Amino acid sequence: MKTNEVKEYVVLNNGVKMPILAFGIDLIPNEDTKQAVLDAFAAGYRHIDTARLYGNENEVGEAVNATSVPRDEVFVTTKIWFNNYGYEKAKAAIDDALKRMNLDYLDLMLLHQPYNDYYGAYRALEEAYKAGKLRAIGVSNFYPDRLNDIIAFNEIKPQVDQIEIHPYF
Repeated sequence: MKTNEVKEYVVLNNGVKMPILAFGIDLIPNEDTKQAVLDAFAAGYRHIDTARLYGNENEVGEAVNATSVPRDEVFVTTKIWFNNYGYEKAKAAIDDALKRMNLDYLDLMLLHQPYNDYYGAYRALEEAYKAGKLRAIGVSNFYPDRLNDIIAFNEIKPQVDQIEIHPYF
C-alpha cells in the first residue's frame, strides 16, 4: 500500500472488503471527471461512487482503466435509477453500466431510490451477483420499511444501504 492510500475498510455481509471513504462524482462535469478520478486515486482514494443518473460513468471507467492502481484495489459503486427498474430493464442497465465503464465487473451496484418496481430490479441484481458481474449489491436511500421488504422477500440480503447525509439534507 502507498502511504497516502486511505486504509479504512468495512467488511460487508458477504465478505467483500469496501473502503469506507468514497470519492463521489455527482455534479462533476463530464470533461473533468476522468482527471478528478485520477487525482482521487493519487490522493489515496480507492472507492469511486457514481451513478447512471450522474451521466459520467464513461469517464469513471476511463479513469479506472487508465490508472496504475490495480483493478482489484479499486472499488467502483454505481446505481440504477428507478426509470430502469423492473427485472428486464434493470438487467439491461447492469450490462449497460459494465459496457459504459468497460469493466468486467462492478464492486457494488445499488438501486438508487425505493420507487417503481424495485422488487424486479433487485431480482436482476441478485442474478448479476450470482453470475459474478457484481461483487456486492444493495440499495440507496431506502428507509427501514422498504429495506425490510427487500430483506424479507429476496434470497440475498443487501450488503449496503447507502443513505444521503449532509448539512443541507
